Amino acid sequence: MDSQTSQPSQASQSPHTFQVDLRGLVDLLSHHLYSSPKVYLRELLQNAVDAITARRAEQPDAPAAVRLYAEGGTLRVEDSGIGLTESDVHSLLATIGRSSKREDGLQAARSDFLGQFGIGLLACFVVAERIRVVSRSARTPDAAPVEWTATDDGSYTVRTLPHEARPEPGTTVHLVARAGAGEWLTEERVRSLARDFGSLLPYDVRVGDEVIAELPAPWDRTHPSPATRRVALARHCHDLFGFTPLDTIDLNVPLAGVRGVAYVLPSAVSPAQRASHRVHLKGMLLTERAEQLLPDWAFFVRCVLDTDSLRPTASRESLYEDETLAAVREALGERIRSWLTGLAAGDPERLAAFLSVHHLGVKSLARHDNEMLRTMLPWLPFETTDGRLSLEEFALRHPVVHFTRTVEEYRQVAPIASAQGIGVINGGYTYDSELVEALPSVRPGTVVSELDADTVTAHLDAVDPAEELALSGFLMAARAKLDPLGCDVVLRAFHPLSVPALHLDDRAARHEQARADAEEQADDLWAGILGSLRGSAPRARLVLNHLNPLIRRISSLRDPELIGTATESLYGQALLMAQRPLRPADSALLNRAFIGLLEWATHTEPGKDDLR
Repeated sequence: MDSQTSQPSQASQSPHTFQVDLRGLVDLLSHHLYSSPKVYLRELLQNAVDAITARRAEQPDAPAAVRLYAEGGTLRVEDSGIGLTESDVHSLLATIGRSSKREDGLQAARSDFLGQFGIGLLACFVVAERIRVVSRSARTPDAAPVEWTATDDGSYTVRTLPHEARPEPGTTVHLVARAGAGEWLTEERVRSLARDFGSLLPYDVRVGDEVIAELPAPWDRTHPSPATRRVALARHCHDLFGFTPLDTIDLNVPLAGVRGVAYVLPSAVSPAQRASHRVHLKGMLLTERAEQLLPDWAFFVRCVLDTDSLRPTASRESLYEDETLAAVREALGERIRSWLTGLAAGDPERLAAFLSVHHLGVKSLARHDNEMLRTMLPWLPFETTDGRLSLEEFALRHPVVHFTRTVEEYRQVAPIASAQGIGVINGGYTYDSELVEALPSVRPGTVVSELDADTVTAHLDAVDPAEELALSGFLMAARAKLDPLGCDVVLRAFHPLSVPALHLDDRAARHEQARADAEEQADDLWAGILGSLRGSAPRARLVLNHLNPLIRRISSLRDPELIGTATESLYGQALLMAQRPLRPADSALLNRAFIGLLEWATHTEPGKDDLR
């Protein structure tokens, strides 16, 4: 092979320029980058505001006005900004991605700008079939005004105009609606979008004669008293989010360049529900669906704020996750935490009203923050055998703080434990068991113990050995009946007398029973595997109350079949009282016992034992 043929040709090494299909790019913008065509107006406002910012960087006294005029499927946007020369037009408007903020030494002032001129103007093709830009440069006053006209097929023309076509520096953008997009250029829609996006812009923005920008921001306005300020902010919240807040929290974090307010929701929401917040970037609305702005535990507030430090994503419709956002999130979380501790210290009535709705959010925070847990101890409500109490009050009443990890376990033991003088907290609700276990860390000396079946049984009175021996036949028949269900039978004396039987187990016993059920239904291979996992956990137990009159009558029976039916009935009733989910075997048992008792009641032979 000739050595020269192995070398790449000169033509293959020469650079090529990407060819852009403008129609395809517009489709990409409208269906993938931007969430809605409405962003076209934000891009126009951003370009106008950036142009004014650029001019004022060189001419601090320059006018700062943006005017929008919509009529008959067209829109005209005028600004008094820096303007463009013919050279600027060729380099900025004809090159996708080029930004005027990189030019002419303005890189250092880039933080003052909102967007990127080229890509922002291109976004207007989402609603327009033709864009015409007329501009005159403030940097080069002697330069003739220039006109740039582009259509959505990717073609454009540039020409200079007489000086009288644009007497003052600035830029005017003309849009002509594309087919099917005329509604986006109506005066009503333009006014609504401008008010939504630009209400906090620092310049004079108007649609026709109507003022859009209304500064200062609602949270920066002065009021005669704190009460009138709360009323004004509550009105702002209702207009913005559609609800009247329980309270407002100022979010002033100067080091993070953040100012705004958090509104406390008036009704409970799920912690799993993603909160959406409104974020303005240098006055321009960036997004109304910012989800990562606050810590996850602060799901009980909705925020609206303005920032100059957070970084937007490419679409400028959400926030870029970086170290700055993480720091702002932590700072805003600290402000909400400070508000809570302030209520605890100085306004217990407002705190109680808040906790009655949002105690779950505070519990979520307190489980990771000992200081917050210590502050909220007198306020956070828990379900206990003494009623709804705070951990502080419950710990003062009981030397040992017993708790259960599930609601089912609590329902099993609560009536009996209360009658025996054992205080129990229901730790089955979200975060509750974690907070109870953390109690000794903020209240030294407190003894916390998880309540299990053994502890409850130990607090029940034993039956006299002679009496229990006399009932050995009854107990043997009852145990034989429940043994296939993995349940033992125990005789005790306890209060209240109205409870005939108590079903007790713990998680280990339930896991062992679930394993046994699975082993029974599995094939030989899986039965062998599950059999090898058999544990030594204590079995569930049915505790019969020797003080209950019904138990005394049943224990005097002599018919083993009737004893078995009665025992099954007691077992099923105890499960139902504990509100435990029933297995298929339990449901079959309940049905069998019910039918058995009906048959016995309607077919009793003379002289045969019965329950009367």
